[in-house]
Amino acid sequence: MRNRPVLVYDGDCSFCTSSVRFAERRVRPRCEVVPRQFADLTALGVTKERAEHELLWITPVGKVYGGAQAVAKLLLSAGSGWAVLGALLALPPVRLPAHVLYRLVADNRERMPGGTAACALPADRRPGAGTGTGV
Repeated sequence: MRNRPVLVYDGDCSFCTSSVRFAERRVRPRCEVVPRQFADLTALGVTKERAEHELLWITPVGKVYGGAQAVAKLLLSAGSGWAVLGALLALPPVRLPAHVLYRLVADNRERMPGGTAACALPADRRPGAGTGTGV
């Protein structure tokens, strides 16, 4: 069993990578951060398809949160004001709009600041796919 949660993100996507780097610098979540391309997804209990679809937060006991709820867990782990925002994202009246907004951003990440055309490609057609390098 791990001691810390694991945040799994798409390391091929510039927008995702920039967002995670921002979170590491400013939010400072208490977790291990791993690009999905280098994560042992089987050991983490998630499928490649799910890891390609959304940001994942995996607790030390193996519970998996995806998308907006992974963002909520990330914020909760940081404490202080970030935890308040994370708690709000986890509330039932906010959960659905947060999910819709997450999907809107995730489905259009190539159009987001820092996004590239490669973000729009299916994961198996991105530069570096299948080489084991992830980039």
